[in-house]
Amino acid sequence: MSIQLADSKKVLVSPYCEVVNDTHSQLNPTVIKGRFAPSNLSEIVEVIKLAHSSKDRICIAGGRHAMGGQQFLRSGMLLDMAGMNKVLHFDEERGLLEVEGGIFWPDIIDFLKEKQKGKRSVWVISQKQTGANSLSIGGAVSANVHGRGLTRPPLVDDLEDITVVLSDGQTKICSRTENPELFSLVVGGYGLFGIIASATLRLVPRAVLQRTVEIVEAENVISRLEKRINNGAKYGDFQFAIDPTSPDFLNKGIMSTYAEVPNASVATEHRLLREDDWKDLLYLAHVDKTAAFEKYSNYYLSTNGQLYESDVFQLATYIDNYHKDLDGRIPRHKGTELITELYVPRPALGKFLKEAADLLRQHHADVIYGTVRLIKEDKISFLAWATQPWACTVLNIHVEHTKAGMTRAAKIFSDLIELAINSSGSYYLTYHKYASSQQVLACYPQMIQFFAAKRKYDPKGLFNSDWYEHHLDLLLENKLFSNKYI
Repeated sequence: MSIQLADSKKVLVSPYCEVVNDTHSQLNPTVIKGRFAPSNLSEIVEVIKLAHSSKDRICIAGGRHAMGGQQFLRSGMLLDMAGMNKVLHFDEERGLLEVEGGIFWPDIIDFLKEKQKGKRSVWVISQKQTGANSLSIGGAVSANVHGRGLTRPPLVDDLEDITVVLSDGQTKICSRTENPELFSLVVGGYGLFGIIASATLRLVPRAVLQRTVEIVEAENVISRLEKRINNGAKYGDFQFAIDPTSPDFLNKGIMSTYAEVPNASVATEHRLLREDDWKDLLYLAHVDKTAAFEKYSNYYLSTNGQLYESDVFQLATYIDNYHKDLDGRIPRHKGTELITELYVPRPALGKFLKEAADLLRQHHADVIYGTVRLIKEDKISFLAWATQPWACTVLNIHVEHTKAGMTRAAKIFSDLIELAINSSGSYYLTYHKYASSQQVLACYPQMIQFFAAKRKYDPKGLFNSDWYEHHLDLLLENKLFSNKYI
């Protein structure tokens, strides 16, 4: 059904009691009250007015890849931003691109490629999340994401400004110099302070990158990456073995880096993994982890020396609902993967991975994929996760969708967070809700001030989510915060 808004345009509204879920883990089935799909700024304002009049709360979704419930609210009004997917302005002289909050990364890359066709020097994105493509800019800003850059801070560093619709319907442009406090709160603010109607990205010149691949062990990763950085590498990561029965588990891995090659052009043909190849790798990662690593590392080693465009190489193959295929191939198989991201000081990485391997073996955890990336410090966002130059460990762990499976997952992820904390590290907030209140505040001591600022900018709590309710309850239970909204 639909409603008639003041500007005579219609915004789609789902039937009541629609169930929505996240794309990857599928662990957040949520019954929402209605789903609105605005196509412009004025329609966003109308939905805000409607929510105020009906005393409803708004949650905000884009690509729906966040796995901690940030985009959903039980019985809330879901603002689906996918319809706000236009490019608003391209400043070719300064390398700035303003896009609506619902646009996905491939559309940005395609626009820039088409708009600058035939030119020798072109502007491209600096970074995007890895692993999937159908991710919105608004969601990326809300989680302050990072990619495979070896020398870059998170996405906040790539933002010139953002346009935010506040809970009273006002629209504000926010940047480091204009409404700087709100800018710092919205970037990495998980949709709690307003709706990101648009964002202006700082682009970088496209480069041709050459991939260098080698097999290394965890204790040498940081020194090897630093050497590559000194030799001009801009992007890279370390993808480690996932078989817990092997001494290589979280130790031996493929280190790939990408350095600029001046005046080079990219060949039209590459050795690439096709969708069927990815399906086979996913299958092996579930049933024969050593074979999966061997096949994956052999592929990467075969691409040593290949050239890539610095924007296009960041795109990834992601197979939607790939577990449907796996469940048909593996007897009695059920569940999905859930991600966690853990941070430690770079010198502590080798010891941390060794201890993490022991912990995962003790829990009989089913690791499907794992990688290490580097990040530079974020000095802008209020709820910053990159508080120093971390080594970031990403783990994709299989979780059974049963009560026992979920209890086991909670213990695994909580213990991993504790291990990171004991290594003077931290964790990423966006993937799950398994941290205790003590762990949350150990890693994010500014969380209480963050929630206090939320009340300042959104006094009636219009923007809400299951993630926010969960973390607020944690603080309330431990008498670390005052009463909820009345």
